[in-house]
Amino acid sequence: MAKFIFRVFLAVILLYLSDRVNGKAKFKDVEEKLKQLNKPAVKIIQSEDGDIIDCVEIYKQPAFDHPALRNHVIQMKPSFDLKEVKINSKNESSKLTVFQTWQKSGSCPEGTVSIRRIRREDLLRANSVQQFGRKPQEVVLKSNTTIEHKDGQSPFFNNTKFTMPTVVNRSAATLVTVGYNYVGAKADIHVWTPNVESEDEFTTAQIWLKAGPGDNFESLESGWMVNPQLYGDKKTRFFAHWTKDSYKTTGCFDLHCSGFVQTSSKVAFGGALEPVSTEFGQQYYINVGIFMDPNTNNWWLKIKEDLIIGYWPASTLLFYLNHSSTLVEWGGQVYSSNVKKKPHTKTGMGSGQFASGLRGNACYMDNIAIVDFSMQLKYPQWVGTWADEQYCYTALNYQEGYGTLPVFYFGGPGQNFNCP
Repeated sequence: MAKFIFRVFLAVILLYLSDRVNGKAKFKDVEEKLKQLNKPAVKIIQSEDGDIIDCVEIYKQPAFDHPALRNHVIQMKPSFDLKEVKINSKNESSKLTVFQTWQKSGSCPEGTVSIRRIRREDLLRANSVQQFGRKPQEVVLKSNTTIEHKDGQSPFFNNTKFTMPTVVNRSAATLVTVGYNYVGAKADIHVWTPNVESEDEFTTAQIWLKAGPGDNFESLESGWMVNPQLYGDKKTRFFAHWTKDSYKTTGCFDLHCSGFVQTSSKVAFGGALEPVSTEFGQQYYINVGIFMDPNTNNWWLKIKEDLIIGYWPASTLLFYLNHSSTLVEWGGQVYSSNVKKKPHTKTGMGSGQFASGLRGNACYMDNIAIVDFSMQLKYPQWVGTWADEQYCYTALNYQEGYGTLPVFYFGGPGQNFNCP
């Protein structure tokens, strides 16, 4: 009798688990999502850091799950050639680029793209299968609403004040430019591994190109990120993101939804970056650039000056960015439900040190440039700095000397004596 009762109890438990996993997602939904995300591989690379990289035939990548891209013909390379000219020559010899850990274990063959495999546990960490790989929707406060730690100062451009939105669940420290039509932006982003306090928080260092109304903007983004909920650890990883409705229902990180068309077999979104910078030690960086093709309106993503990763097909995915960007930002952000309140999160931005620490202590971006319709790389004519919570995270555009262009420093530790 005891055995019978045990078997009935076990059957009930298994039936429950087959419908619910981790209290968040249905088992069937998880398996279907895994099948959708992970495409058949012609070669599999097992990275020493635990990642699995699938080498997927280029026309079988996730982009072609998008209804509007089913018959899309891949543009294999840009129709333009932007020569990368180092605007700041100071200390260039001491700067070293980083690479992705998985690259030490092998390479993907020509005709394939390298894609980091999504595992069952990755989906189980998400709030839902539908939300996996998506940035949280920004909750923007009305101008007459007051909250704790709302101490940001709006930037000025050509003596005109530019009002930045107050987002409840995000704290940012950025360099901003507006006033023109931009068809590209780039920077050397120095790579660190800041502390992330909770699994459901993340921190980035990145570039944004935006267009459209403030409550429904379009955005293309790339840089590095520490995001334990998405990736399962606290390593610094390369990422990209897009949205056409200010993160409400469209877009995603990396290739977690269809949209971005990858052309490179040498880089995998979500792959860990190494080595990283150390305090008063060697400084490492990634060069990130996003540029619109004037002939196809595809927005190309480049790293390491000349390594093309792929593109967002703006004519298919986007509306405002099908013409140009009207706002560019460089800097960092922390997503958390514990920003702009007390107690504040201890999740760091940049190096985890304030911008005033400068080189060797703070995270920074240099060789910052935009591209307008002249198709020339240039430093923006008008820039301003913005920090949502200047006692928690700071922004400083610092000119080191005559004849050099400013270097943008940003970051902070989050909670501290002045940011309780």
